Amino acid sequence: MLCYQTSNTCRLFIRTNYLFSRRFFQDRIFPIDRARSPVLLQYPSPIPNHQPANGAIDASYGIVGSVFDLVSQSYNEGDRGLRSLHADLSIEQATAVVALLANREGSMAALGFFRWAIARAEFRHSMRFFVATAGSLVARENFEKAHEVMRCMVECFAEVGRLKEAVDMVFEMQNQGLALCIHVMNRILRVAVDSGLIGLAKQVFAEMPLSQISPDSLTFKTMVTACCRSGLVEDVEKLLSTMVEREFRLDNVTCTLVVDAFCRKGLFKKVFWVFERMTEMGVTPNVINYTALINGFCKRGNVKQAFQVLEEIAAKRLKPNVYTHTTLIHGLCKIGWTERAFRLFLKLVRSNFYKPNIQTYTAMISGYCSEGKLNRAEMLLSKLREQQLSPNANTYTALIDGHCKQGNLYRAFELLDEMRSMDCTPTIYTYNAMADGLFKKGRALEAHELLQKGLEQGLKLDKVTYTVLIGEHCRRGRIAQAQELLHWMTGVGCQPDARTYTALIAGCCRQKRMEESEKLFEDCLKLGFKPSKQTYTSMICGYCRDDKVNSALRTFDKMIREGCFPDSVTYGSIISGLCKESRLDEARALYESMIDKGLVPCEVTRITLAFEFCRRRKMDIAVLLLERLEKKHWIHAANILVRKLSSVGNVDAALMFLYRLLDVDHAVDHITYTAFMNVCYETGRYSLASEVSERISKRFIDL
Repeated sequence: MLCYQTSNTCRLFIRTNYLFSRRFFQDRIFPIDRARSPVLLQYPSPIPNHQPANGAIDASYGIVGSVFDLVSQSYNEGDRGLRSLHADLSIEQATAVVALLANREGSMAALGFFRWAIARAEFRHSMRFFVATAGSLVARENFEKAHEVMRCMVECFAEVGRLKEAVDMVFEMQNQGLALCIHVMNRILRVAVDSGLIGLAKQVFAEMPLSQISPDSLTFKTMVTACCRSGLVEDVEKLLSTMVEREFRLDNVTCTLVVDAFCRKGLFKKVFWVFERMTEMGVTPNVINYTALINGFCKRGNVKQAFQVLEEIAAKRLKPNVYTHTTLIHGLCKIGWTERAFRLFLKLVRSNFYKPNIQTYTAMISGYCSEGKLNRAEMLLSKLREQQLSPNANTYTALIDGHCKQGNLYRAFELLDEMRSMDCTPTIYTYNAMADGLFKKGRALEAHELLQKGLEQGLKLDKVTYTVLIGEHCRRGRIAQAQELLHWMTGVGCQPDARTYTALIAGCCRQKRMEESEKLFEDCLKLGFKPSKQTYTSMICGYCRDDKVNSALRTFDKMIREGCFPDSVTYGSIISGLCKESRLDEARALYESMIDKGLVPCEVTRITLAFEFCRRRKMDIAVLLLERLEKKHWIHAANILVRKLSSVGNVDAALMFLYRLLDVDHAVDHITYTAFMNVCYETGRYSLASEVSERISKRFIDL
């Protein structure tokens, strides 16, 4: 039964038997508390219209009548902001005032009071007040202003985390005669996306056709933005296809988000598909769109493809800007091509159009710091100051991190103090770099005190901080504490990454706890993390340390299949393991493969393998192995090998390498000479000692 209660002041709608005509939507998507819903949807009780002949408001109105008079007077005088109004009203009184104003003074007067009221905390988040205001405007059939009230309600309720409640009420207002409109729906979608409620945005978008609301171009752009932020690239592609079908245009700003989303997933072909769709829509991709693509290639290490895009920009007669070049410089530095990056940097310096900005300098400084070229990084710091540029937090953090990795903590603290004196607030990344450097120097107490200062300044520990702490526990052999810290980390909502697991895996491998390492490795894969070169190398080292070379070889093969290329440390670990098991032919094959790939064996690898062949009287193979090295590496390896062979009494093998060393370079290391002479005396081979001494002396005389 539907009951109508009317008066000369306002018209009320109260449903007594069936409150929600769209209960299917409420139950399935946005349930609200039915116990309070009738109160929310009822309009305020009508104010009796006891108006005397002189037009004054009857005294029974009390404060409602007084506020009505003040608002009416303010509105008539043109003070629409009601800046002069001061009144202490309850929610009931405010709803009565807005209804009275709508009935007597019109929608604009009611809307003026509404705007005054929602600027105050007591009314800003009152559902009853919003519903009453919208209902009063609906009663006057001013639907446009009623929709404005609904848009305000959505924004106000989003501020306090009640967006779902507001959205549900927007839909329920249809029962009160306020049809849905595309402008309110778009505002809901935008607020939901900005609030990070992507699921809510998708639900509202799916409900729009069911409510006879046809999405417009702005709707699709908002949903594309939402899906890009969530990494839902398949949904992005579907939305773009629908936009093409409906002849909606994709603007350059949204295109940049799409390009970035596809690049994060490695879907570079899709980016060119997007550019084609944009052209079909009559929108030409601009430099910023192409720069986003270049950034995507650089982050993946595909710098060659990034420069191909740069050539395409030039072919289209577009001018790359400083951000384009900065992105390329950062990409070159990331793969270790700092000299090429510096040439590009100099090109910007000499340009008459674009000069390097602070981001460009920071990218170059970061590249030099990552390669340990701190002198060049410091030189660039001086140069940027000469250009009247101020270092930012990222600039200082890159330098601090570089000095910490080099063990120069004195300079790192100098930079930290300078950073603070320049009113440049250190970030958690700055504290992470400092803490890592202090831990590696054994100054754990100072590292903890530094992190505590950061927490006192309002900073929050991130996954890098936890990874540094976990790594410190692992270096000290405290695996149980490291695992406990991992659980704590996930418990506080900070998700670990591949580096965190790598630190734990490396710690377990050093402790020969391979079962735990294998479990951690499997957990890493289940979480979708791609193991890094360091992760695989830690596992391989652990297996070799535990005399499980076959397991190490299987991990090595898996590493290559996954496209993760081993380095000299990885090869060296397996070669050492194979040598321990006397599998020298396999070790030699890996050594040759390593050299063919352009990798330089570390000192331990080349000496270990050559020494093992010498022990088995296969000196010719040992000689061939060392001859593949560069001259400086060959001389260094030969010196050490002579010492090592002398230490085990293998005089003949030591003599052969000593003579070959003399043939190549007469300046025999003093320690090498002493070691060989000692073994000659210990084994009674005095004539050999005299012969070698004479040969070396003759070389010096000839010089």
